[in-house]
Amino acid sequence: MKILVCISHVPDTTSKINFTANDSLFDTNGVQFVINPNDEYGLTRAIWFQEQQGAIVTVVNVGGPETEPTLRKALAIGANDAIRVNTDPSDSFFVAKQLAEVIKNGAYDIIIAGKESLDYNGGMVPGMIAGILGYNFLNSCTDILVDGTTVKAIREIDGGRETVSTTLPLIIGGQKGLVEEKDLRIPNMRGIMTARTKTLTVVEPVDAPINTKVVKFEKPAPKSAVKLVAADNLDELINLLHNEAKVI
Repeated sequence: MKILVCISHVPDTTSKINFTANDSLFDTNGVQFVINPNDEYGLTRAIWFQEQQGAIVTVVNVGGPETEPTLRKALAIGANDAIRVNTDPSDSFFVAKQLAEVIKNGAYDIIIAGKESLDYNGGMVPGMIAGILGYNFLNSCTDILVDGTTVKAIREIDGGRETVSTTLPLIIGGQKGLVEEKDLRIPNMRGIMTARTKTLTVVEPVDAPINTKVVKFEKPAPKSAVKLVAADNLDELINLLHNEAKVI
């Protein structure tokens, strides 16, 4: 079984976010980048398939050379090899086209992508890949079991969970639940040293339209100061909740 795990290179949530060029570009200075959390759950699940069912695990990223440390971390966690598509991930459809080309060339059985990335939260790429390739697609997956070419998966839906059965090849949009947070793997020294010798292939992008562009970034408005209301002044509290906070 061949598994491809799509890896996004995203800012750590503790990083201070700023913008340049009239707020149209993300300022990467001083920002620490990590594996997208939803992708890390998927990678850990793929390594489980590697250990339990002998799967071959490849990780892929669309990005420039600055993303290679993130791919090397994925290799240190246990992936067999890595692919980097050498282009800026500027548009969801453009990224989906690049990944679809990698999938066609590699003939993968399962493609695991995070249901959304931590930076833009678009949640579009896995479904777009499935649409381009005509593959089965399950989003918001929290569990997946494979028996031959048959797959049983659990996904979150509004108000509960849904258990579905499908067949390979399959694309899933994974999230927390594929593995528990306590099961996420930290690369050890042996893994880090081994990752240096694993193959990281760089491929050039295929032609694809870029249909969207960033016009402007805007930070959330700062929180207003806390207003304290005396415990015996219920009329004032109700007035503030109704007319200012607009929650009643």
